[in-house]
Amino acid sequence: MPKTDLNPSLKAESIPDPNRWKALVFIALAQLMVVLDATIVNIALPSAQQDLGISDANRQWVITAYALAFGGLLLFGGRIADLWGRKRTFLVGLIGFAAASALGGAATGQAMMLGSRALQGVFGALLAPAALSLLAVTFTDMKERAKAFGIFGAIAGGGGAVGLILGGFLTEYLNWRWTFFVNIPFAVVAAVGAYLFIREPAGGRNRAPLDIPGVVLSTLGLVALVYGFTRAEGDGWLAASTLGLFAAAVVLLAAFVAVEARVKNPLLPLRVLLERNRGGVYASLGLAVISMFGLFLFLTYYLQIVKGYSPVMTGFAFLPMIAGMITGSTQIGARLMTRVPPRLLMGPGFLVAALGMLLLTQLEIGSSYAGLILPAQLLLGLGMGTAFMPAMSLATHGVEARDAGVASAMVNTSQQVGGAIGTALLNTIAASATTAYVASHAAGATNEQLLQAQAMVHGYASAIWWAVGILVISAGIAFALITTGRPGTTSVSSGDGQGAEDEVRIPVVAH
Repeated sequence: MPKTDLNPSLKAESIPDPNRWKALVFIALAQLMVVLDATIVNIALPSAQQDLGISDANRQWVITAYALAFGGLLLFGGRIADLWGRKRTFLVGLIGFAAASALGGAATGQAMMLGSRALQGVFGALLAPAALSLLAVTFTDMKERAKAFGIFGAIAGGGGAVGLILGGFLTEYLNWRWTFFVNIPFAVVAAVGAYLFIREPAGGRNRAPLDIPGVVLSTLGLVALVYGFTRAEGDGWLAASTLGLFAAAVVLLAAFVAVEARVKNPLLPLRVLLERNRGGVYASLGLAVISMFGLFLFLTYYLQIVKGYSPVMTGFAFLPMIAGMITGSTQIGARLMTRVPPRLLMGPGFLVAALGMLLLTQLEIGSSYAGLILPAQLLLGLGMGTAFMPAMSLATHGVEARDAGVASAMVNTSQQVGGAIGTALLNTIAASATTAYVASHAAGATNEQLLQAQAMVHGYASAIWWAVGILVISAGIAFALITTGRPGTTSVSSGDGQGAEDEVRIPVVAH
């Protein structure tokens, strides 16, 4: 009598999905679309503002409306992915993002433009955590996981710079509306590919009822935090409106933590956040993104205003950073991830990036691109790429399947909030240093235009010093909190005090 398999379901689940590498292509394409949108609109904004009659006071809302909706709803989007299923949420996010982009490209006025940007943020908050959690549950083999997250990390790290290049091309040679319309083919191809090739493992949903108080408190708290930093850029750090928003954010987020510790089915289970390795990733990654997004802003203005580069030339000027990120992520991070502890990739990676930033503190009006900016970008890209790759994997690895969506959302939340904070914080520092430089040098100046340019570059260099310090802190957090080692450790406690059932299994070889 032939021998039968007593547990065929387990055997089937252990077989890797034969379409997993095809699925990766479409997951990565969707992630690229979301990351591109964070910067591609920046270059097109002056043209869009003129065509649609958007006032100077309201133009920031083209960026802010997206950031508020995206950053504020990410945790909710991650929980929806766990509840609905990641593939379904991924497809809804893609279709909605494409529709919102079409609305933005066809905008006839200010209200239509701002509404479309907010809708993009809403659907992006569904799409981004679904993409990362699909990657986490699709690739379970350690070596394959390293390669997959290497590709994903390179896209997450370098997509913003790619957005500057693409935005420059579309704005200069076509029309600013194409910075929106370009999302439609991305989304259609990704949706068709996802429908055909993505297979979500069974049994990974979290069907518990939604934590409505958690949704409300987290969304309002994150919106207040992001909006507070946005207002600080224009109104000043000590303005009543700014301080009021920060105070509201602290109260709302503290209430959110208190609720999550007590409710039966929390939006963000504290076991996800309090495990020290993932907590270290969220903190170090968020701080590092503060530095990177601030630099995108400064270099874009420096190259276009001080050096006189066109939008396309400016985009190409960021290519060394993209090349460095891809190399660091796929050739360094992915190759070493299965051999060394993640802190020995993340910590040194952030320090190499800090060295690149340190070079840029020497920025002057006459600085050579080849002699200063290019090597600084290469170092920054190599360091960030090397650090991003293990960070993306470690932030989702070892979580229970029911928490994969919300753990993925936390990675995106740390990056989105970090980007919003970085733009506002470093831009405010630069503006203050520029004003102080003009005030102290105005008496002896003979060329006002030259003085303004010198003051602007001085402001950028002053803010970049802060970015250097932030990256060093990121490295310190990675070294101190990320303690997962080489093969041999079987598990770490989640630290939430709820006993063995909440222990988080981490096969360290993956890191």
